[in-house]
Amino acid sequence: RRWLENGYATHAVEKLLQREAGTRDVARSLTPRELQIAQMTAKGMHNKAIAEKLSITEGTAKLHLHHIYEKLKVDGRVALMQYLQNCGLA
Repeated sequence: RRWLENGYATHAVEKLLQREAGTRDVARSLTPRELQIAQMTAKGMHNKAIAEKLSITEGTAKLHLHHIYEKLKVDGRVALMQYLQNCGLA
């Protein structure tokens, strides 16, 4: 007995593989600290809270975010959140 039509199963597998590839791409392009800050940002944390949590200055948190935006080619926090959600990292 078949639960899913072939087309649906194929589409689901393709989507899963795309998401995994996106996750690997992000992991390769960001440093571990940048990935940590990106995920904290995606959870809605502000620069000051990130800085306090990681024992860095707010300026350093902002600099990391600037590098993250450049590497991922996103324009701001909302775009970063969407990007990470699409990759399965948020």
